[in-house]
Amino acid sequence: MAGLPGMLVAAPRNLALAVALCALIAFVRPVLEHSVYLGRLLALPPPKDLPQPLGSPRARMHDSWHASRSGGRRHEGVDIFAPRGTPVRSTTEGLILRRGSNRLGGKVVWVLGPGGHRHYYAHLDAYAHVRSGERIQPGAVLGYVGDSGNAKGTPPHLHYGIYTPSGPINPYPLLAAGRVNDARSPRPGGKP
Repeated sequence: MAGLPGMLVAAPRNLALAVALCALIAFVRPVLEHSVYLGRLLALPPPKDLPQPLGSPRARMHDSWHASRSGGRRHEGVDIFAPRGTPVRSTTEGLILRRGSNRLGGKVVWVLGPGGHRHYYAHLDAYAHVRSGERIQPGAVLGYVGDSGNAKGTPPHLHYGIYTPSGPINPYPLLAAGRVNDARSPRPGGKP
């Protein structure tokens, strides 16, 4: 019986310690999982081909890489024209770096993809339900085609750009290669 009072005093301390430990694990675990995923994502090789981000037969894409723009700028991406409101889908897995707006792109979403490539989706009409820091899979809807930013008044389109650790690259060859691969891949029912 002499040990019972000591056990009763120690029980609340042990319970408080257990609750604090559970809270710490609940806080630290997502941070660790996020860090491990980020490391894996950066270590992955960048894709050699990409699916078209609009996935619409009505979308029109042309290679406008480095075309002249106002202020002596060069176009660092491709424009893909489609009806306003067409869903814009992520071309890769990754992390949403930013969902926001800027002067040129209007409503934009940045996705960090394999190999540290940043994928830029601009001139959106509206955002899908995505948030910064969110992990996404290829095909996740990021937003909807529009004409925001410096594209106001032009036909609705998506400006899609890719920025590597060494600078921007032309996404057109990757999208064109993806289009060929999409056409050759089997569809449900086994028909190409």
